[in-house]
Amino acid sequence: MTDADTRNSRVRFWIVATLFIVSAINYAERATLSYTGSQMSDELGITTIQLGYIFSAFGWSYVAGQIPGGALLDRFGSRPVYLWAIFLWSIFTFLQAFAAAFAFIPVVISMFLLRFMVGFAESPSFPANARIVANWFPTSERGTASAIFNSSQYFSLVAFAPLMGWVTGAYGWRHTYMVMGVIGLLGWALFWAVVHSPSRHKRISKREYAHIEEGGALVNLDRPASKAQPIRWSAVGQLLANRMLLGIYLAQYSITAMTYFFATWFPIYLVKARGLSITQAGFAAALPAIAGFVGGVLGGILSDMLLRKGMPLSVSRKIPIVVGLVISCAILLCNFTDSQTLVLTFMAIAFFGKGVASLGWAVMSDAAPREATGLSGSIFNLFGNAAGIFTPIAIAYILNATGNNWDMALLFVFAHSIVAMVSYLFIAGEIKRVVLRPI
Repeated sequence: MTDADTRNSRVRFWIVATLFIVSAINYAERATLSYTGSQMSDELGITTIQLGYIFSAFGWSYVAGQIPGGALLDRFGSRPVYLWAIFLWSIFTFLQAFAAAFAFIPVVISMFLLRFMVGFAESPSFPANARIVANWFPTSERGTASAIFNSSQYFSLVAFAPLMGWVTGAYGWRHTYMVMGVIGLLGWALFWAVVHSPSRHKRISKREYAHIEEGGALVNLDRPASKAQPIRWSAVGQLLANRMLLGIYLAQYSITAMTYFFATWFPIYLVKARGLSITQAGFAAALPAIAGFVGGVLGGILSDMLLRKGMPLSVSRKIPIVVGLVISCAILLCNFTDSQTLVLTFMAIAFFGKGVASLGWAVMSDAAPREATGLSGSIFNLFGNAAGIFTPIAIAYILNATGNNWDMALLFVFAHSIVAMVSYLFIAGEIKRVVLRPI
């Protein structure tokens, strides 16, 4: 027996670490406007309503790209599609630095179009993450692995919000887009070097391969085939008719609404409603982000621990989700204090709870039909990120209609936590893998 047979490699942990880093860059690049928007709108005369629509541009294309992106993942595999996605979103982020230079196009339109292209390029990324986790991790580790890559949304702001706030304050908004575009290309190089499927990875041992395969990992998901796999468009109707999945989709929409508040209006809330400078807002946003990151990892660990103790899969996933959603309701307490310290504390508690509840991708890895993992993950992400269209615009109109009353905006975000709880408790039912009917 050779060393390759017996050694206990840990390649899957390098895989999820790379997904975490690339996803953190992904979230940072979609959040750039949060840190450049105030300065840019003052310089270029962009109104609150116009800024809301520019914020939403990412969501429109991100949602529109979900089903085509998932179909491409199932047809061509995770690695090539993801590599193209990272490259393109990095280039379009970089080009936003020159949005005002296109004299023949109003800056509102050029920024909308460039953010639209960032959203379209990023659309396959999280379905690909879920697909890679299903490819590499046994069922008993999948909740933690999914929580790790999903918690990148919080770590992203810990790592990049201070950077973006500082660059914007010190050098101007254009430099922020250039810096983040270059960082995206570095993420492309890391992914290219590390991520392959288990059947093609040169560093995986036979022992690790056997461990993940016997534990339920879909190790052959991206095995090279003699021809590309056909896209199962007929599966879409079955997925949309499944009550369990519809409950999960509605909950994900509601949970993601809080993410988009944090990724769009939150720094502007700190500046306009709480009197911080944009540099201070960048550093202040790190506290709720750290709390969200810790909650995200703990939610996955708790769910997998309950699963290993013998609890049913559905119960093991739902307990952390519902408890986290209850905690996330703390965001409403910000309306009852004028203290900047208490506001950041309540936001941190709320985003800790939201992090604990963010197990949707683990649920999808458990529930998606084997023959349509990319497509089902994309539909899930489509519903979730529809919040990226409506949340920024709704908050813009709430602020415009109420004379910049941020209390109503936070009430709007709070209501989504209640809807998510109802969805998981009363609509989704038992979580189990969907089996598609033959067509």
